[in-house]
Amino acid sequence: MCPSRYSKTLVVLTLFLAAGAAAYADFSTLPTLPDGGRVRPVNRYFDVTPRVAPSDTETTIVIQPLFDHVRFREDCKYELAYTALDQVYSDKSPFRIKPKPVTPVDNRLTLNFFLAGEQEHLLVLEEINGDKRRVMGEFRIYTVRDDLLPLRPFKGDFHMHSNNSDGTESAAYVAGACRRVGLDWMALSDHRKYAPSAALKDAFQNVPIDLRIYPGEEVHSPDNPVHIIAFGHNAAICDLYLDAAEAQARAEVGELKDKLENVPEGVSKFQYASCRWVTDKIHERGGLAMLCHPYWVTGGAHNIAEPLLGALLDSRFFDMLEVVSGNSSAEANGYDADVLQASRYAEARAGGLKLPACGISDSHGCESNETFGRNFTVCFAPTAELADIQGAIKKGNCTAVEIMRGERPRVEGDFRLAKYTLFLLREILPQHDELCVEEGRLMIDHTAGKPDAVNRLKSCQGQVKALYDKYWAVK
Repeated sequence: MCPSRYSKTLVVLTLFLAAGAAAYADFSTLPTLPDGGRVRPVNRYFDVTPRVAPSDTETTIVIQPLFDHVRFREDCKYELAYTALDQVYSDKSPFRIKPKPVTPVDNRLTLNFFLAGEQEHLLVLEEINGDKRRVMGEFRIYTVRDDLLPLRPFKGDFHMHSNNSDGTESAAYVAGACRRVGLDWMALSDHRKYAPSAALKDAFQNVPIDLRIYPGEEVHSPDNPVHIIAFGHNAAICDLYLDAAEAQARAEVGELKDKLENVPEGVSKFQYASCRWVTDKIHERGGLAMLCHPYWVTGGAHNIAEPLLGALLDSRFFDMLEVVSGNSSAEANGYDADVLQASRYAEARAGGLKLPACGISDSHGCESNETFGRNFTVCFAPTAELADIQGAIKKGNCTAVEIMRGERPRVEGDFRLAKYTLFLLREILPQHDELCVEEGRLMIDHTAGKPDAVNRLKSCQGQVKALYDKYWAVK
């Protein structure tokens, strides 16, 4: 009699639980990375390639033990069970749930099989020695469609401050700390100041680093409570409205205000026009504009009036929305603005909003800020160069990540990308982050004037690219 679907599922569930126990034994005691993540033991003990593969394609998967305690033994037999997280299968799949005998050769296991759909796949490997069985590992692979396969996940933060405004550390220290927490790209956004971010890249001129450093600025235009981040622009916005330039800026905003039609009731026409003026100036200078922390409480109220927020979301002025902000645990326990922002964002998306979601730390001190390195944006792009990062944001190929509370990631954005991001945060990005720690530390050493830092940084170059080249399949 053929086994029922229920009994097949029970077999896999048993293996899954056993694998989980093996993979996560003492997992909570392992060293944590700056964002609270940990490299799963199975990803330390084995090299599995690829970990990201094309969907609906036959793929060669290689499982390679790295240490004697997990090496394949000639006196043992091995079985592999397979299931797909979304239960999307294909007639071309060589096996689905039932454990299947497999034979390692030269201490490696090579599997050729068809992986259906865009989803996560679970492989559970058991070792059989007589009547004894043990789970060697639980391996996870993600398949993506052709549009995502050439792209890589690059972590970044572009809302943070140095001692040039109200932050604690120097700009160069902030950059080193960004790499130390696993960021691939960053932008300083001091209040009403563009120059510190523009000069920051020069501080690492001819220094061999992989962190990409871009211009940024937090814009506070006159009599407008809406904070706007300018990212990747080529000239200052603040210089257009500060001091002697204020009168001209107000006049230009006034002209825009006079042309407004059909502004919703309760919306300040001046503030609405001011946001249009700022975002226009950012776009003219090659930058992207982000609407910041709409549910931040200041002076006993949200800093953006709800009618104005609704109008701005409908306006299409902005390129992105700050959905994950820099709220500490204490602030969140009292009033969780991020929950409101995420809910408001979801409601707006359901109504047709296409604005990408971004996550930032709003750090004012890298060594003291609870969200630094734990709130960030993941951009799916060919490289971490500015044009590719801006292009990814414009296309909505980004997610907002928050890992601060309870060390459990929360991801906001497109559902398809959120699923993929969660897989990466668990299976690949912890190893990525480990490679970044030393580079960041040496960048800080270079900032402190240590003469050997530059030579030692050379050995760190290209490590993340090599990791990604190994784990991503090329179709």
